[in-house]
Amino acid sequence: MGDSLPDHNTLAYWRMGGITVGPVEDYVYSLLPARDEVLSEMEEEAAANRVPIVGPAVARVLYQLALISGARNVFEMGSAIGYSTIWWARAVGEGGRVFYTDGDRKKADRARGYFERAGVSDRITVRVGDALELLSEQKEEFDIIFNDIDKHDYPRVIRLAVPRLRKGGLFITDNTLWSGRVADPAAADAETKAILEFNHALYASPEFFTTILPIRDGVAVAVKR
Repeated sequence: MGDSLPDHNTLAYWRMGGITVGPVEDYVYSLLPARDEVLSEMEEEAAANRVPIVGPAVARVLYQLALISGARNVFEMGSAIGYSTIWWARAVGEGGRVFYTDGDRKKADRARGYFERAGVSDRITVRVGDALELLSEQKEEFDIIFNDIDKHDYPRVIRLAVPRLRKGGLFITDNTLWSGRVADPAAADAETKAILEFNHALYASPEFFTTILPIRDGVAVAVKR
């Protein structure tokens, strides 16, 4: 099978809504080149089974940031079926290293199969368990730490990321605009409150220089000073 474009239902699943107006978001996705067979299959699986993945528009941002920064080692927190992991692995190249973490062993097993088919399994270390605990065990410094865990845990990640990220390294976080709910003064759910706390703490941190990119569901990019 060759490269393919997603069907309408798959495209609808990636779009979060509430960030950019619909026609603009449609236009952005219409520009994306077709993905290969493995990534296309993963996109379809995610849409069919409600598996959270970043989608191709954000994945291209992650890939580009890795290339710009010359990243060689990436720690990913919350990897699901490994969609973004493959993008990271392709960006770091041969000899690079990506840590996959997820608490669901079935998802990890599914991800391993995709890694083999994508030809990047030798660059990926798979760890099953709590991503916060797994990061806390690391002694090395990373070029990139990518945060996509359960949202109520977001505020806890900052203090763990700082000592495990090299100077000039990137701390990248998905879902920081939360379908626009961060701008709703009436939002009272725990996840929105946690993201609000996280965003304020990240921008206030003297350790980071931060920008939130309003693409899909909001991607915070923080460089360690």
